[in-house]
This record gives sequence, C-alpha cells and structure tokens, in this order.
Amino acid sequence: MLGLKLPTDPRWVNIVEKNIDEILTDHAYCEQKAASTAISLIVSFPEYTDLIEEMIALSREEMGHFKMVHDRIIARGQKLGRDRKDEYVLQLVKFFPKGGSRTTQLVHRLLYAALIEARSCERFRLLSEELEDKDLAEFYHKLMVSEASHYTMFLKFARQYGDREEVDKKWQNLLEYEAEIMKNLSKSESIHG
Repeated sequence: MLGLKLPTDPRWVNIVEKNIDEILTDHAYCEQKAASTAISLIVSFPEYTDLIEEMIALSREEMGHFKMVHDRIIARGQKLGRDRKDEYVLQLVKFFPKGGSRTTQLVHRLLYAALIEARSCERFRLLSEELEDKDLAEFYHKLMVSEASHYTMFLKFARQYGDREEVDKKWQNLLEYEAEIMKNLSKSESIHG
C-alpha cells in the first residue's frame, strides 16, 4: 500500500527497545515538524483553499500527537530532550532541484511530505507489531492509522495540483531515491534514521 521500495530492517526495533526515551524525544519533534510543515504550506500557498483547510486540521492533529508523545515522556519520568538533525529528511529533500514554478514547488513539497508520512507509517506499524511493551505497541498502532491517511492526503493533493502522469513519475523516482537513503539508515535511535 505505501509503495516503499525498501522496508525497514526489523532489527531497528531492537535499537528502539534499548533507547525508548531517545525514540520518544525524536518522535515528539517529528510530530512538531509535521505541524510546522502544515503551517508552512498554509503560509506559502494561501491560494489553495482546499489544501489550507486540510493543513489547518493537520496542524492541530500533529500538535495533538506531539502532546500525546510528550505526555508519555513525562509519564516515564523524563523531560523532552533537545531536537537533533533528521538525516533522513536532510538527505531526502535534496532530490528535487530548487526553483521552478509555484505549482512545481508545491508538488515537490507535497511529495516529500507524503513520503515522510509513508515511512513514519511503516515504522509505526513495525513498532506496533514488534515492541515488547504492549501499551507502547498499541500507541504506535493508533498513530500508524493516522499516518496512513496523511500520506494519502499529501499524494492526492500532489496529483490534483500537478500533471498526474508527471507527478506519478516523480513519485516513483522519489521512492527509488528514498530506498537508496534507507540502505544507510535504520541504525540509530530515531524514527526515520
């Protein structure tokens, strides 16, 4: 369903289980960045009314997820740590060339967002199935369902605003590129890395 070309190495869950507090901090910032992405799309592309409506709802939902993760951090007797660079995203956003028309820029941003959500969904599925902590596994199952709808929403908007054939080709090329990035990741205590 997600179209990812390279699944996450299942051994990544072993890294997660040894570093739950680190993962939760990284995850909290991922949710915050997702809310920021939605707000950035509102600011950058205000003329797309249907997109704006969805991004308003998404920014609220993602901040709700941030709170849910933050609450888990506090319940574990921890504090939110500092944000770290997301190597996955830093490498991913190098794929499309800078510039182009406003529509092209929008489509590229929507495709990046769709892929990040798809990878998050895949990672959350893995956590929901493999974590020994059943409460945390259930938490990630609920978030997985949400991430799947985000992925499809971003992809739908990219196809709506761009030429469908061209968007689908870019999507497939981006998926191939992302698979190459993933070959060197899944080795750290982060949601995407």
